Amino acid sequence: MIEKGTLGEYDDFAREIVDTHIISDPWVEGSERFRLEPMVLTREQHQAFVTAVEEIGHAYDELLRLLYDEPDLVDRNFYLTDWQRAMWLASGGAWHGIARADAFLLPNGSIRICELNADTPSGEPEAVVFNRLRERFHPDLHNPNSRFRDLFLSMVERSWRATFGEKREGTPKIGLIYPTDIPEDLSMIELYRRWFQEEGWDVQLGSPYNLQRDRAGRLTMFGQPIDLLLRHYKTDWWGEREPILVDDEEYLDPDPLTEQLQAVLGADVDGTVAIVNPFGAILAQNKVTMAALYNEIDRLSERSREAVRRYIPYSVRLCDVDIEQIVAERERWVLKSDFGCEGDEVMIGPLATDEEWERIARTALPERWIAQEFFEAAVNDRQEIPNFGLFLIGGVSGGIFTRYSPTSTDYRAVTVPTFVEGSG
Repeated sequence: MIEKGTLGEYDDFAREIVDTHIISDPWVEGSERFRLEPMVLTREQHQAFVTAVEEIGHAYDELLRLLYDEPDLVDRNFYLTDWQRAMWLASGGAWHGIARADAFLLPNGSIRICELNADTPSGEPEAVVFNRLRERFHPDLHNPNSRFRDLFLSMVERSWRATFGEKREGTPKIGLIYPTDIPEDLSMIELYRRWFQEEGWDVQLGSPYNLQRDRAGRLTMFGQPIDLLLRHYKTDWWGEREPILVDDEEYLDPDPLTEQLQAVLGADVDGTVAIVNPFGAILAQNKVTMAALYNEIDRLSERSREAVRRYIPYSVRLCDVDIEQIVAERERWVLKSDFGCEGDEVMIGPLATDEEWERIARTALPERWIAQEFFEAAVNDRQEIPNFGLFLIGGVSGGIFTRYSPTSTDYRAVTVPTFVEGSG
């Protein structure tokens, strides 16, 4: 990997990226959110990332098909609430449209994937818009995200046609669902909206509370029928929300979105709406799935077994291991809750105190947490850890973006443009 010097002043870049009217926050908490010197991958490194994300996507798909065909395996591996189970069953095992794997390089150059964000992945504007703005400064390099838009739109259209048939005339009517009270992903929503409108597709924005089902059985948004639901509202937010620690207080909003789920899942089962990402993401997003990959590894194909062992750190549910061993081996493990994300509900053993570690290990609801073997990621010259977001779109590698952080990656991580050696 080659890191080049800064090109251009950050203030000039900040004005340029704000002028896109997609990304509006080049600073976070008073610090620069982006860094202009790129991460430059060798062709071999880039191909290794492409292979990793596609092989892990294949392994996830194989496992989830197995889980759907054999419901007893779901009961054996997962804790699901009633509505989470309903989402899974209504999906028919479908789970994927777009996903993002969080990958790291080890000092020896091998790759580890610590999670697959298969539910509501983010980072698309950083991957596409940021790279596009910096591309002109690097004519000798290849932009690995140049096909992202076309792959994404093709996946959405194929999802629509898979539900309604290849001969369906016209264009999809899309409802883009997101948490309208949370600003973090507004840049991604705007990017999607623009892409759809550029294709001449009808798109409406709203929250789950704007969904109903009409007398003809069609899903509607603000009273207007839609035939494709692009879901950027996390599956675990649709269902019951329960504490993950024995001494946790209840959520302020623990109740499921019953009416909205009845409308959406009913339309899904009846084939009157296509959903991206499908509600089968309730399992694909679940961190326990990484433990299930190991728990059921003998049921997988040789290809998937090799991918799991090569890329995913050994993972096990807390309820399937001696908790005294976990407490005693703090520096060996990372604890993760089933639906934690972006560093939330994650405890890295080597970075925790003995007291913090023991408290979480002993109060975690064991069926909802996994222990995953810790790995030492390679660092750059600034002692930062690069986190490579590997996008998977319709089962195919679609792009990559890189964030730097001192420890675990969260919203304060610094994003850099990512390119590959050699133009074209």
